[in-house]
Amino acid sequence: MKDNVLKKEFSKKDVHRARNLITGNTNSRTSQGVGYSKKYEHYKEGDIWEADGRKWTIKNGIKQNITKMDKFKKMGKTPLFCPECGTIMKKHLDTKVFPAYQKCFDCVVDYEAQLQKEGKLKEFHQSLRDQHIDNAINNFKIFMEDAMKESNQNYVTEAGDVEDWKGGKSKEDFERELQEGIEYLEGLKGN
Repeated sequence: MKDNVLKKEFSKKDVHRARNLITGNTNSRTSQGVGYSKKYEHYKEGDIWEADGRKWTIKNGIKQNITKMDKFKKMGKTPLFCPECGTIMKKHLDTKVFPAYQKCFDCVVDYEAQLQKEGKLKEFHQSLRDQHIDNAINNFKIFMEDAMKESNQNYVTEAGDVEDWKGGKSKEDFERELQEGIEYLEGLKGN
């Protein structure tokens, strides 16, 4: 008769695994991992920190990236109530005028009627137009500065080949066009 003796030794890991299977703890660990572990920092609601070259915060329990555009996103959102009169902003014109005036359409009509009585409405509209032109000038400057930074030396084709191209606009051409554009926009003010 053959000996039915198990000749293999069980390791500690095997014993833990068998014990976990019998007790129903199938998700329990049987060994400790070794290696790099990142230091974890706990953040609370409203904390602001920087990681990986980006700013982060926690809003409503969700980790969110803080961008330069957050201010503009808030400006474009129409609130439920008008900040000036407190009425519900449900008219379709309220959503059109709120980004520009930060109040409901009825408040804008009342404000402009008051300016008309005082004889200041034309000045008000001119200052609004000048503000829009100033914003257009700033956006144009940013666009042109980004265009100047772009390299026009190498292009990647659809096949993935890198081609060297010569030509395009020089920095002096960009600066001249920038100056001409700013002069044109400045000429629109006060007309």
